[in-house]
Amino acid sequence: MLIVVFAETGLFFGFFLPGDYLLFMAGLLCSSGMIDVSIYTLMFSLILAGVLGNYTGYWFGYRTGPVLFSRNDSLFFKKRYIVIAEEFYARHGGMALILGRFFPIIRTFAPIFAGVVKVDFKKFTLYNLVGSITWISTFTLGGFFLGRKYPQLKDYLQYIVFGLIIVTTIPLLIAFLKKRVIKKEG
Repeated sequence: MLIVVFAETGLFFGFFLPGDYLLFMAGLLCSSGMIDVSIYTLMFSLILAGVLGNYTGYWFGYRTGPVLFSRNDSLFFKKRYIVIAEEFYARHGGMALILGRFFPIIRTFAPIFAGVVKVDFKKFTLYNLVGSITWISTFTLGGFFLGRKYPQLKDYLQYIVFGLIIVTTIPLLIAFLKKRVIKKEG
C-alpha cells in the first residue's frame, strides 16, 4: 500500500495506480481486522508515503523542468497530463496540491508541475502536508468507520471498488467533455 501511495503521488508513471480505492479498502479491511495494524499506524504510514511521494514529484519536476515539455509521448508519459495539471494548478493555485489529491492524474502531476514552476518550498510543504492528511484521512477513515458501522461491507468489496472508480472518474470525464465542447464551438 505504501509503495502504491508513494508512486501515485510522486512518480510520473504512477497516475494509473488505484490510490483512492486502496485507501478506502485499507480502512475497511483495518476495521474488520483483515489487516492486522492499528488505524493510527496505518494512517501515519500512508500520510508519510503521500508526503514523501509529493516531495519526490516536486524534486523531479524541479530538476527536469523544461525537459519534460520537449519529451515525446510514451506509454507512461503524455504531454497532455502535464497540461492538465498545469491548467488545474493555474486555476486553483496552491490549493491544486490539496484538491489535486482527489483527482487521479492531477494527484500525480501537480507536485511535478509545482517543481517545474519552482513553487516556494515552504508553501509547497504546507500544501503537501495538508493535502496528504486530508486525502488519506478522507478515504481511509471513511472506509474504517463504514467498516465499523457495517461489518458486512467486506463481503461486497468488488462493488465498492467499482463505485469508487465511477465516482472518481466522473470529474475527469466532465472536464474532458467540457474541453471537447469548447474546442468544437471555437
